[in-house]
Amino acid sequence: MSNGILYFSGTGNSLYIAKCIKKEIGGDILFIPNYKGNGSEFEKIIIVTPIYSFGMPKHVYELLPRLDKMKPVIIVQNFGGMACGADYLMYEYCTKIGINLQSIYLLQMPENFTTTFTVPMPYIKSVLKNAEKRINKIITDIKNDSYVLPNKKKTKEGVFLKNFSNWHKIGRSFIVADNCIKCEKCISICPVENIRLKDDKIVFGTKCVACLGCYHRCPEKAILYKNHKKKDRYVNPNINENEIGKDFLD
Repeated sequence: MSNGILYFSGTGNSLYIAKCIKKEIGGDILFIPNYKGNGSEFEKIIIVTPIYSFGMPKHVYELLPRLDKMKPVIIVQNFGGMACGADYLMYEYCTKIGINLQSIYLLQMPENFTTTFTVPMPYIKSVLKNAEKRINKIITDIKNDSYVLPNKKKTKEGVFLKNFSNWHKIGRSFIVADNCIKCEKCISICPVENIRLKDDKIVFGTKCVACLGCYHRCPEKAILYKNHKKKDRYVNPNINENEIGKDFLD
């Protein structure tokens, strides 16, 4: 029985972490939006997830309640700016729904919610370099069953729940510039089928989950947020961008 490494990723940070874990301890990497099971087929479940608005992505929030309550669960949360108690909020949520939670690890990765500001490249490189050491430490701890759960701390649950309830509106803030070549990549990578081609135009619906995959991975940088004409985009440089959203099985 192998490990299940379930991940959610819009720009590759969580996939990179998942691939590092798989390389050292083995297991099947599965993209959460495509996974329909409950984890019962795995020896242990390792969830790799970004922190969104001091909480968790919608797909992770909906996955956790359906997991097999007997299976040990390990969670690796990565964040760009501040965690602000997101690990303890995750702990409270898992406890409430009866998850067999063993450990939660926090890991800083480059910020990707950059629709209105720019993160300097030297800072991104520094964060990635430091992340390597932290990833190796997390993997060693998982191997040695050296688990840790967060101490009680303040969370931003109110902020998370408010934003969680409004993420579906974000798509309506995207504007498609004239340099769009209608390659339809944004359509194919959207984890909730929120984007379509209508009357020869890219159109966004009301199911957005704020992963920003379309924004960062458009080959022409033609997707703008509220008409901010920013040119910089982010995809984790340690992975093949086309692998985001795919499964990797033993």
